[in-house]
Amino acid sequence: MENERLEKQMDFLLEIDKEKNILRQTHLSGHGRRENDAEHAWHMAIMAYLLREYADRPFDVAKTMMMCLIHDIVEIDAGDTYAYDTEGKKTQKEREEKAADRIFGLLPEDQGKELRAIFEEFDEGDTPEARFARVCDNFQPLMLNNSNGGGDWVEHGVSRTQVEGRQGRTREGSKTIYEKTEEILNQNVEKGSLKP
Repeated sequence: MENERLEKQMDFLLEIDKEKNILRQTHLSGHGRRENDAEHAWHMAIMAYLLREYADRPFDVAKTMMMCLIHDIVEIDAGDTYAYDTEGKKTQKEREEKAADRIFGLLPEDQGKELRAIFEEFDEGDTPEARFARVCDNFQPLMLNNSNGGGDWVEHGVSRTQVEGRQGRTREGSKTIYEKTEEILNQNVEKGSLKP
């Protein structure tokens, strides 16, 4: 029985390795290649730990780091939906739910339920942990894009209104980071990287 449990855990661990193959629209700092989902998740987890002092409410740091690490594993099946892809957004929830059923279903039942609950908590965005994880999810690509002169926004013709729409959830978890976000957006509008 114990061996069967380990086999299921190994199956899951090998499956989530595929997250390294899911490319995002965001480029690495220094005008590097496009980042993958696993790199995004790792970066977010470190951010959750380092930036926790800017959270508006206390939160469980370890749980938030785990939330950051697993929030995009569904994209192994569902693919990455670009933040400003209105067509892709229409089917995103359905695609990700189906993927969550399969991927979390690889684990032993107790762990599958535990990680699925953490994934859903992030998705709902109502707890202090989920709110701060969403701060990291929003701020991480914004920070990278800004470090590259706003190139990804230019490439996709993104407007300030679109970015602010996504960043609304940042305000719910950290007023300080939201203020920094506004400062970055102002700078990018001024230099023409973002449509006003």
